[in-house]
Amino acid sequence: MSIAKDIAPLLPYLRRFSRALNGSLASGDAYLTATLEDLVESPASFARNLCPRVALYRAYLDTWSRTHADTSAEACEEESAFDRNLAALSPQVCAAFLLTTVEGFSVAEASAIMGLDTVRVLALLERGARDIARGLAARILIIEDEPIIAMDLETILEDLGHQVVGVARAHRQAVALAAERKPELIMADIQLEDGASGLEAVNEILTTASRPVVFITAHPGQYLSAAANRPVPASILSKPFNPDSVRAAVSKALFFDRRARQAA
Repeated sequence: MSIAKDIAPLLPYLRRFSRALNGSLASGDAYLTATLEDLVESPASFARNLCPRVALYRAYLDTWSRTHADTSAEACEEESAFDRNLAALSPQVCAAFLLTTVEGFSVAEASAIMGLDTVRVLALLERGARDIARGLAARILIIEDEPIIAMDLETILEDLGHQVVGVARAHRQAVALAAERKPELIMADIQLEDGASGLEAVNEILTTASRPVVFITAHPGQYLSAAANRPVPASILSKPFNPDSVRAAVSKALFFDRRARQAA
């Protein structure tokens, strides 16, 4: 199969990555074009020993790293404050965050794309986690009926700089807290202590305003088998979860929410 057929379905995702990495639409598209021109000129630079998506992102970063210092984008009106803050981070920190959190690559895949060992990529993620989260800091409502799990979530979120505006254990309490405290993101268990569905609570909350949602559940199949009008989540996390998966899910949800609001 030709390189063109391999990468054509992947280009919208690489375009998203390029725009986020560079902080503007124009600059992101320019680097994407340069990458495609490099691949046309030197097809051997596409690493056939890697899966096509990893190989394409690796080719992009090869092109970007060679030219970025000489052609860094000027600030422009289309950039949001978050875009500028993201672009101000170390380029490697920013790339590692976007690859793993936004693009969904594993640390091992990000290592292959960046040409770094996994220890180095983990160090970059650790170093940039709080700076990035600070730019995404949000008001978050937790809907969870297990107190220990709710406390764990609250600790993880507050360590990242988010504000937990309330913890609800039942449907009516969740709806009331959302109306009163106006969260910017909701983290919800699917099954609540009063026997009600967290899906129904979230659906009711979303009738008043759109917000990103992260579901946490011990039974992911419950979501998949729910009614057709279920809310579309930014992520579904399975219990037991680990702190890194929570951080990634929340950062990704807020990242795409900021992008959508900026586009609107």
